Amino acid sequence: MKKLILLAALAISMVADTAMAQDAKAKAILDAASKKMNGLKSLKANFSLSVKGANAKTAQSKKGSFMMKGVKYRVTMGDQEIICDGKTQWTFVKQSNEVQVSNYNPSEATVSPTKLFTNFYDKEYTYTYGGSKTFAGKSVNIIEMVPKSSAKQFKKVLLAFDKSNTITGGEVFEKNGNQYHYEVSGFTPNAAVTDASFIFDTKKHPGVEVVDLR
Repeated sequence: MKKLILLAALAISMVADTAMAQDAKAKAILDAASKKMNGLKSLKANFSLSVKGANAKTAQSKKGSFMMKGVKYRVTMGDQEIICDGKTQWTFVKQSNEVQVSNYNPSEATVSPTKLFTNFYDKEYTYTYGGSKTFAGKSVNIIEMVPKSSAKQFKKVLLAFDKSNTITGGEVFEKNGNQYHYEVSGFTPNAAVTDASFIFDTKKHPGVEVVDLR
């Protein structure tokens, strides 16, 4: 019995040490990626997104692009644009020529582009190193992140980082069973963008219906 107890204690200590090592490696990668991104004045990139519903047999795929400058960002995908200047967020749908205006809330239960490239993880998630794997044809490091708050609509996020600690994509698993897979390409650091790119100008969209939710 004493031998079994000693073996059990040894096994538990080994698991604990492994978990600590994984967390430390995950933090090192996340910190390096965050430091790298925070050192940029701006960036542009393209992305592809596939969404698979809980009961769906196939995934729906879309492609888009985004740009960032500090906390400001602009995401374009299909006929929809999401624009944020750090204070106000505009969601524009070209087909209906309608734009919804709301106050930007960084604490919302969502993963915004700015969060993906900054050190939001320490306060909002627990994270572990998921190993080196092949993602979108590249050798990457996988970080598994679980939200600390039950208010989040997703239960797990996997982030993929290449060997230069640049995010190349990831997967989001929602509580309702929906899964999102995205890949980042065409990464352009310190891209030429102006502050005007992060403001929705109604003058450039004649007849647009403005729905103010503030």
